[in-house]
Amino acid sequence: MVTLLYFASLRESLACSREQVALPSGSPTVAALLEQLRSRDARWSEAFAPGKNFRIAVNQQMANATTALKTGDEIAFFPPVTGG
Repeated sequence: MVTLLYFASLRESLACSREQVALPSGSPTVAALLEQLRSRDARWSEAFAPGKNFRIAVNQQMANATTALKTGDEIAFFPPVTGG
């Protein structure tokens, strides 16, 4: 399991701020996780559509699609600019 955190407009559009999910099978990466999330429904597919502008952090370090994931990781999704 990994913990997913959603911030700002992503949290609002998905009506979810935090959840735990199973890692994608095989060699889990951020890209595989995004594909898993997109497969949920149209709202998730739209939020994480390729080319959509959002940032990803794994264990509070900036990440990209090729970043490997492991059990216990915390993955955060947020818009490029967030206010306090």
